[in-house]
Amino acid sequence: MIGSSVVRREDARLLTGGGRFLDDLGRDALAAAFVRSTVAHGRVTDIDVTDALDVDGLVAIYTYEDLAAADAEHGTRVAEALPLLIPHPALTHGRTGFALARDEVKYMGEPVVMVVATDRYVAEDVAGRIRVTYETLPAVVGIEQARDGAALVHADVPGNVAAHLVQEVGDARAALAAAPHVLDLDLDVERSACTPLEGKGVLARWHADEGRLQMWSSTQTSTGVRAAVAAKLGLPLVKVDCITPDVGGGFGVKIVHPWPEEVLVPWAARLLGAAVKWTEDRREHFVSSAHERRQLQRVRVGFDDDGRLLGLDVTLWHDNGAYTPYGIIVPIITATQLLGPYKPGAYRVEFTSLYTNTVIVTPYRGAGRPQGVYAMERAMDAIADALGKDRAAVRAVNFIRPDEFPYDQGLTFQDGRPLIYDSGDYPQMLEKIKALVGWDDFAAYRAQAAAQGRRVGLGLACYVEGTGVGPYEGAHVQVETSGRVNVAIGLTTQGQGHETAFAQIAADVLGVRIEDVHVTSGDTRRFGYAVGTFASRAAVMSGNAVGLAAGKVREKALRIAADALEVSTSDLEIVDGDIRVKGAPGTHIPLKTVAVLSNPLRYAFDASAAAATQFAGGGSPDAPPVAEDDEPGLEGTDYYSPVRSTFASGMHAAVVETDPETAEITVLRYCVVHDCGTLVNPMIVEGQVHGGVAQGVGGALYERIAYDENGQILNASFMDFLMPYSTEVPTIETDHLETPSPLNPLGIKGAGEAGVIPGMAVFAAAIEDAEGFPIRRMPISPSELYDLRRAHAAGDLASLHHPSPR
Repeated sequence: MIGSSVVRREDARLLTGGGRFLDDLGRDALAAAFVRSTVAHGRVTDIDVTDALDVDGLVAIYTYEDLAAADAEHGTRVAEALPLLIPHPALTHGRTGFALARDEVKYMGEPVVMVVATDRYVAEDVAGRIRVTYETLPAVVGIEQARDGAALVHADVPGNVAAHLVQEVGDARAALAAAPHVLDLDLDVERSACTPLEGKGVLARWHADEGRLQMWSSTQTSTGVRAAVAAKLGLPLVKVDCITPDVGGGFGVKIVHPWPEEVLVPWAARLLGAAVKWTEDRREHFVSSAHERRQLQRVRVGFDDDGRLLGLDVTLWHDNGAYTPYGIIVPIITATQLLGPYKPGAYRVEFTSLYTNTVIVTPYRGAGRPQGVYAMERAMDAIADALGKDRAAVRAVNFIRPDEFPYDQGLTFQDGRPLIYDSGDYPQMLEKIKALVGWDDFAAYRAQAAAQGRRVGLGLACYVEGTGVGPYEGAHVQVETSGRVNVAIGLTTQGQGHETAFAQIAADVLGVRIEDVHVTSGDTRRFGYAVGTFASRAAVMSGNAVGLAAGKVREKALRIAADALEVSTSDLEIVDGDIRVKGAPGTHIPLKTVAVLSNPLRYAFDASAAAATQFAGGGSPDAPPVAEDDEPGLEGTDYYSPVRSTFASGMHAAVVETDPETAEITVLRYCVVHDCGTLVNPMIVEGQVHGGVAQGVGGALYERIAYDENGQILNASFMDFLMPYSTEVPTIETDHLETPSPLNPLGIKGAGEAGVIPGMAVFAAAIEDAEGFPIRRMPISPSELYDLRRAHAAGDLASLHHPSPR
């Protein structure tokens, strides 16, 4: 099964309306709605609910004071600040918000009041009648204003600096001083948003007779949500169930746990003794979920006459929004993944993570990597331009060679472990992408297009992606007496094809038909310990955990079968669920029969004492039915914990056409070569790449969050926040390279984020190639490209290299 393009088993159900998403559940539940801040920064001076109290169907209205009063009465911790999930020594001023604003709001969209009513319509009507009065405070919007420090997001955070970190290998500044050539680049990446098809949502039921809370959440981290809610509500962990139904996309925004709503909805359900549900509408998602991408970058690079890197000094300024619940993972990833497949010589990177009065920033598919790749690949193109060399050749001279793996970059990665690349073959990958896109023939194609009055350009971008971060994932595999194989994992799924890929792994290890394997994910009743689905880690972590757990089951099955058939385990094989003697297929025992034999309950119904002793272990009538070193049932649990991350890689190439008059940008071709180690299911990997490329197109050419000077989002709807349709996403041509990881039994590397990572870099390169002047800010629109053309024609180099903020 492993390596086969098995059709996704979940698709028939989802495509024919059989999916069960959060809003399909709890039709009998009360509904929650929220009054959210209309100002980016202000003190809450009054909350007037007078006009809301007489609305039919109103059940409850809660403010921060109600949370504090309930904590005092019931011993809960709902009024405390939300947790900071990933602390870091450099995060010297970590700050998180409250479930409902306490005294002060820090961004437009922050929840201030919670309403519970008989249905969502009534709840929204009530919310619309509540009047919140603010004393407006100066809003800090954008990195430039945050760096200025004249106004502060948090009064106790000097200069708005949440974190400052420097990592260095060698003496980069000395290397730059001695380098024959030095270039400086100022780069800018704007803010964007995940915008999954389904927003966040929570449903909770309180079972007073059991003292048990059941909740459903559209989350990427069901076990984390469970733990956080149990702690906030003062409940034993075993009394909280968190179930993730079908999830319509996540892309990172559903990693954070808990969101305010994930605390408040269960809290209200327990307080009211009724089921309560909240589902996020589209505007709420824009103004109160998470954003990402925004960075300013200063790159200083030294190199020799061949374009070989001698020294690299990078300074980053990262906008982390109003709070840091997820720590500083994004700028850490940018700082370390920026190096890509290259040997940088001496390297110094410094970043400052800054507070602004805007929506919080957490990982969005790619999670800091698109920004890092943008910086490194723009530098590579600038070096090639300065030396008049082929852009692919400049990259090739800087590659880590295949015989240099494992390769230690000398830095500390996001998991706190050394940044050591495990495997890869970057020169071979470059040859593959050049052949796929027709790199060597492009000059002739360009000349032909120019003769027709067309402008075309070719871009190339390379990346390395840290995947499979720890600390662990686990799996439970069980064979029923019917022959059904149940696989339970703690990860959630948002469309990645887990039901298929993990079934393939279990089927391979156990030697059963894939049709007999059934995978359950994201249900803490079935598997209680997990980390979550993010950072391209599912296949590496849970895939290997499934393989290890299935291996335990296989070992036990062979042992029991060998006992029954009176042969050695080495003489046995499992084929299509049947354990048989090698070379003598007539001597066999079905796996489901072994499942029966593994259950000591059979002794109570077995009249044959001889049969009872045959499988009791040792044959002694005094031996217990279950040996001291054994367990009943044909099942096994195991966990996989890696020594460090695996490192996937890839290269993308794009051909674009820019209209000479309108500056419209059309993608003519898009090519991908990707290496994620062992391919469990090539079709699923290709689908993941395609989805990522679509987001890469959006992030390069369309999607941006626009704020005004007062911290108001100007485009909080799909009418104004542009996204690519299928008509804007090109046909994607792919090729694969497999360099298995030596770090895990299956040799897998992650693939989920790969498609989006080089998007900005490859489009900037292609547009620059078409136009003949630098592209330093992304995303780019036709109107911006038009303005850059005029600046170039007028010799306005400052506008080209340092575009003014919009």
